[in-house]
Amino acid sequence: MKPSIALRLFITTLMLGAFGCSTVVQNESSFVLVDAIIYTANDSLAIAEAMAVMDGKIVMIGNEDEVLAAYPSLALKSAGGRAVVPGFTDAHAHFMGLGLEKLQVDLRGTKDIAEVIDRMKAFEANLPDSAWIIGRGWNQVLWPSREFPTRQDLDAAFPTRPVWLSRVDGHAGWANTAAMELAGMDEIRSASDPEGGAILRFDNGEPTGVFVDTAQRFVSRLAPGLTDKDLDHALELALQEAAEMGLTGIHDAGVGSETVDRYKRFIDEDRFTVRMYAMVGGTGQLFDQLCNNPILNYGDKLTVRSVKLVLDGALGSRGAALIDDYSDHPGNKGLIRTTVEEFNETVQRALQCGYQVNTHAIGDRANKMLLDGYEMAGATPEGRHRDEHTQIIDLNEIPRFLKMGIIASMQPTHATSDLNMAEDRLGAHRVKGGYAWRTLKDAGVPLAFGSDFPVEKSNPLEGFFASVTRQTKDLLPEGGWYPEERLTREETLKAFSADAAFAAFEEAKMGSLSPGKFADFIVLSDDIMTIPSPQILSTKVVATIFGGKVIFGSLD
Repeated sequence: MKPSIALRLFITTLMLGAFGCSTVVQNESSFVLVDAIIYTANDSLAIAEAMAVMDGKIVMIGNEDEVLAAYPSLALKSAGGRAVVPGFTDAHAHFMGLGLEKLQVDLRGTKDIAEVIDRMKAFEANLPDSAWIIGRGWNQVLWPSREFPTRQDLDAAFPTRPVWLSRVDGHAGWANTAAMELAGMDEIRSASDPEGGAILRFDNGEPTGVFVDTAQRFVSRLAPGLTDKDLDHALELALQEAAEMGLTGIHDAGVGSETVDRYKRFIDEDRFTVRMYAMVGGTGQLFDQLCNNPILNYGDKLTVRSVKLVLDGALGSRGAALIDDYSDHPGNKGLIRTTVEEFNETVQRALQCGYQVNTHAIGDRANKMLLDGYEMAGATPEGRHRDEHTQIIDLNEIPRFLKMGIIASMQPTHATSDLNMAEDRLGAHRVKGGYAWRTLKDAGVPLAFGSDFPVEKSNPLEGFFASVTRQTKDLLPEGGWYPEERLTREETLKAFSADAAFAAFEEAKMGSLSPGKFADFIVLSDDIMTIPSPQILSTKVVATIFGGKVIFGSLD
């Protein structure tokens, strides 16, 4: 009869007292995890009972008795009978943005303009007189009118203090008159829409105060910058939240030299607790620096080998580039952020430099342009090039995804956030090519899941729930929104772990729990693989282990 975990831990303690640390190995990152239901995300071993870890890496996983017999000198740690899964990887996120949003007024989830004003007033109470109010998270489709706001909506409460508020997706900004006057109201009035952007206007031609995509620079260039101290604090906050959410891997979608240097410094100071796969943002200094030698590995916590390009905007702000008009805005096909020629040339150059190319494409026109550009440049499956979002596609294009081995890097919570407006924007026919996880998966297109935080919340369990239910947190619609596109729990777990690792060429070192890989795993309060789906949303991370070390919570 197998002794209880409590008895075995007691025996371990006695051995330590009687014989000292030489008998039972007491390395912080070396132990045997027992009393666990371990979902490995490994094709060869779906579920295990125990896992041996030495110096931060997994050395054995499987039957508890066999693992204990093979490693009798390792200390025991208990999962308390709970479910254990690989540390989640967010395959598309903006890591510094996660921390920076905590230094601004949070407008996510506001139900009307009055609530926006209330949150801003509360935030203003702690600001010096000369400071701007900077915020993010508003989403007009959640408000009763579903219409874009105007500067006049802000002016009554903030007549003199400049205000700049980014939409939840980051693809539109909302300014008050005071901010626009600083930016040059006459210049804005007379300006034409820039390439890839739009200045929204009233019927009389006056600017409303909302700027879409590249037009945001009219005001955003004046918003006060952040100090190095602010940026360090933002990174600290992002790392803390990642640990609390069970995120041990991040694919950072668009970074520059300064951010990479900050990550390196935190690694050197031993306070960087994620495995970061950073995409170079565009074709700037860092792109040129790494061209022809694009794989930068900084220890085992930072890799740079890809470039992030952007083709269009977002569906909610009608900036996603569509082949046909928006169903709810005739004459508008959205925005392309670059010309076809410039995009194709950039993709060609990136491939010549040796980069993996990861391109933001929301609308079906942008996705077609992505496929055309990749194909013209000679993309092959070996490059594991990615379509970031793959949100609205022409399903007839799937064979081209397969031919080039393009990875669909998608975000499940985008579907549940957009379901109340997506069909209005697209119509009943085009929406069937939207958020099409099951269709792509069954066709053989590799998936990698993330959140796009801070556009969505960072909690991967919300994405897990969205993937397996196609429902909002209010369990709507009943039965799920286009439920035929749901994934299974096993498929979803892999999309947030093993498949995400594949999308970053990192499947040999992370993504599943198997010998030779880093001991990056989490212990959950409930078994997300078996509980009723609504309970997934109330599940918490009990402990996050990174390289064998507990960075959040605790193990028994």
